[in-house]
Amino acid sequence: MYEITSIQAGSRVRVTQQVPTPDGAWTTTIQGTVQRWRQATTGAWFAHSKDDHLWLDRLEIRLDDGEATVLNLDQYSHIELV
Repeated sequence: MYEITSIQAGSRVRVTQQVPTPDGAWTTTIQGTVQRWRQATTGAWFAHSKDDHLWLDRLEIRLDDGEATVLNLDQYSHIELV
């Protein structure tokens, strides 16, 4: 699990995420600089949550090569400050 409260814009992070599969897990790790963290809706009208949307934690980071990416964080996300 991740601890988002200690992560702020400008922090360098390494994020490891896993997708469980029947044979184990797919794992990927990326590293970059935090641009922002926010909670955003998915537009899932069936979620029956706040405003009838499913809210996800999203981490926007800029990779070392300049590429910007958005990560949807979940219980399989691990964030380290580097």
